[in-house]
Amino acid sequence: MERYYPRKLLVERPAKNLPLTRTVIERLEGVPLEYVQEVNPGLLDPEDKESVDRQDTLLLATNRGRFFEPCPGTKQYLCCMYKILNFASNCHLNCTYCILQAYLNNPLMVLYTNIDDMFKELDETFDRSLNSMFRVGTGEYTDSLILDHLTSFTRLIVPYFADKPNGFLELKTKTDSIENLEGLEHRGKTIVSWSLNAEPVVRNEEKQACSITSRIRAAYQCQQWRYKVGFHFDPLIYYPGWEEGYKRVIEEIFEEIDPASLVWISLGCFRFMPKLKPIIARRFPQSRILYQEFVRGLDGKMRYFQPIRIEMYSKVAAWIRELSPETFIYLCMENQEVWKKSLGYTPRSNRELSGLLDEQCLRKKI
Repeated sequence: MERYYPRKLLVERPAKNLPLTRTVIERLEGVPLEYVQEVNPGLLDPEDKESVDRQDTLLLATNRGRFFEPCPGTKQYLCCMYKILNFASNCHLNCTYCILQAYLNNPLMVLYTNIDDMFKELDETFDRSLNSMFRVGTGEYTDSLILDHLTSFTRLIVPYFADKPNGFLELKTKTDSIENLEGLEHRGKTIVSWSLNAEPVVRNEEKQACSITSRIRAAYQCQQWRYKVGFHFDPLIYYPGWEEGYKRVIEEIFEEIDPASLVWISLGCFRFMPKLKPIIARRFPQSRILYQEFVRGLDGKMRYFQPIRIEMYSKVAAWIRELSPETFIYLCMENQEVWKKSLGYTPRSNRELSGLLDEQCLRKKI
């Protein structure tokens, strides 16, 4: 997979002298550099194609808000009570279905370099709630590893979580950019996860991400470095012949991966905010993912009809269980009826689901 290198570098003046800013500038020697006082996202229209496609500019900025926040779930569906660490935003992989196209109001690639503030915020959160468990992910507003060759951020955050008794870090990616993970003292507190899909979906909708084989081989290598690993089939895409495509990926997983350190596999069908539809149609006119029957869900997002979702979840879960009966499977943003009909059980509440995932983090050994 081709690594991300911007054609232009913007640096907000408050971030100019921060250590991470200097690191990135040194690694991008020769890239045109401009210092600005502040970038106003309101001047950049997320529905304008030319504006959306400006990920070739990397902005180094200070996060003036919070780094740490709850996952933006919805009360109408079961939520795992995940926590998000917002160290960067946007993604150059440009998957056709990506919600960031409609969610972010700034199309630039953004890296927040005031990480001392981030670690201070994390310290305060963990120390204030010593009896609570935190599952923390960095892959909500960006891919966790796409900037790591420029930032070496994992070499800071992984050892940090190694010393936190009440925290687990999940790095979620579609890349094979794992070189900085080698040799780190992680103590089993970091889970490296890959978003997977069927090969036709990767070929048509994830063109700039690395291949499924490369992702699974990267997961295998992380297991060799004694990391726990996870996989996310989200979004599952319905297309003619989907069964063969997804079954083959699951077979490939268990040809390479030892279930002993596989913490979980999540499943979630394609869903989108209505305002994302015209953006996908305009940016990716060749994509066919919008040409299915959808219904508006309780959260306002468009979803496949419930029988289609149940069929997909049931079959994918059965293929996983056939090869690895002990692997923990969970659904992302689904109701209890879909859970029961798809997986044969349902958590009674968000807190119960959160507890089940916490148990998986603690139970899996390295």
